[in-house]
Amino acid sequence: MSSYLRPLGLLYGRDARDAVKADRAGALGGSEWIAFAAAEAIVRDGTKIVRQVVAYGDLPKGEELAAIEARRVPLAGKPLGGRPLVMGIVNVTPDSFSDGGLVAEAETAIHQGQVLAGEGAEIVDVGGESTRPGSDGVLEAEELSRVEPVIAGLARAGLTVSCDTRKASVMRAALAAGAAIINDVSALQHDAKARATIAELACPVVLMHAQGDPRTMQLQPRYDDVALDVYDQLAARVAEAVAAGIRRELIVVDPGIGFGKTFTHNLELLQQLTLFQGLGLPVLVGLSRKGFVGALTGETAPRQRVNGSLGGALHAALNGAQILRVHDVRATVAALSVALAAADPPSGGL
Repeated sequence: MSSYLRPLGLLYGRDARDAVKADRAGALGGSEWIAFAAAEAIVRDGTKIVRQVVAYGDLPKGEELAAIEARRVPLAGKPLGGRPLVMGIVNVTPDSFSDGGLVAEAETAIHQGQVLAGEGAEIVDVGGESTRPGSDGVLEAEELSRVEPVIAGLARAGLTVSCDTRKASVMRAALAAGAAIINDVSALQHDAKARATIAELACPVVLMHAQGDPRTMQLQPRYDDVALDVYDQLAARVAEAVAAGIRRELIVVDPGIGFGKTFTHNLELLQQLTLFQGLGLPVLVGLSRKGFVGALTGETAPRQRVNGSLGGALHAALNGAQILRVHDVRATVAALSVALAAADPPSGGL
């Protein structure tokens, strides 16, 4: 039998701070601007799932509630208690689903990363292997030749860089080149050496949920309850990482929108996003330009899915996501500036 708490009744800004101070609500993920006034208490026993909405004051004061309310540790020096961090995407690949081939040369990719940082990306995520649905992997040497010079160039420019990779050798080389964070879509499952490598190097790591590998993950994804199943699998990946010597405070979790999920699965995960705060770790959401966005908006070309992606990013931000991984940094930062100002108006005006 398993139990979960999904925060509900979200409050923002001064309303949130006042409610937390009066002990009528809890800080969501240790946030300074989002609180929750109730929670859905969920109990799963085999195939039976019982859900009950409970006011904050009636919630049991145990480990589950403490994990949700705990302040999140800064990521590579970036604080996580305020507005979400924006992670800009630089794919140094010929075949990524949205921008493959656009910045395949190192000099162009370095320039693009600097542009994204200038637009407001606090982190630049560099990847050299496409993990789009149906994709095949690339050889280690090829991936290294793509990402090493780009990471080194961006790090020399003073940017905080993450490396999107599944391979332990690439992780090690990326960190040596100046990366500060590893972002692994396989949650350290693809390479048997990955967990030991991250434990040794003691760097922050993003563990993303995926059902299956990129080549086959979208063929027939199935879940008993997608939100609870993804939560349980992420919890297991976190436990494995900690058992391997990775400090828990260095871990970020990502529910893996679009990775082994149907259109409906993706929407259910977003609708229940606050559930993942129960892991007691920062939550990253990456839905930028993905296929389900196109299915909702009618845009078949990924680069035309900016507006729909903004809608998803704002939903994630207002539901407690601490990090947003996006292609369109300028548009995302502008949309967040309006949405978050409306949620928490500045007291002194502009």
